[in-house]
Amino acid sequence: MNTPARKASVTEANPLPEPCPLVEFVTLVSGKWAIPLLYRLIINGGPVRFRELQRAARPITQKELTKQLRLLETRGLVLRTVYPEMPPRVEYEATHVARQLLGALESIAAWMRTHGRSLHSETSAAPGQTASSK
Repeated sequence: MNTPARKASVTEANPLPEPCPLVEFVTLVSGKWAIPLLYRLIINGGPVRFRELQRAARPITQKELTKQLRLLETRGLVLRTVYPEMPPRVEYEATHVARQLLGALESIAAWMRTHGRSLHSETSAAPGQTASSK
């Protein structure tokens, strides 16, 4: 009896399935503030001072902002420039690679503008209950 060949996701040459690239992306930009900060730096299109970023990302704390910017810098998504002035001036900007995320982040932002309110109201409902059935 001829049975159709089942399409295998695992081949002999490659015994493991390819990891999902979105898992790597989420790991790369992990942290509550990472994506909003990166988005702000990308749409700004140039250097941004620390205080400007802090105001734009309220209610982020100074400590958390510093932590997130250092992490994004370490991962090659943010450039940090320190000017030898008194008081010291530090500016941040998105790298060329980070700026290539603009289209994807704009799509996510548009999706949130369309669906965000309904999703937030649904998450506040009890398990098994929709917000409208409260």
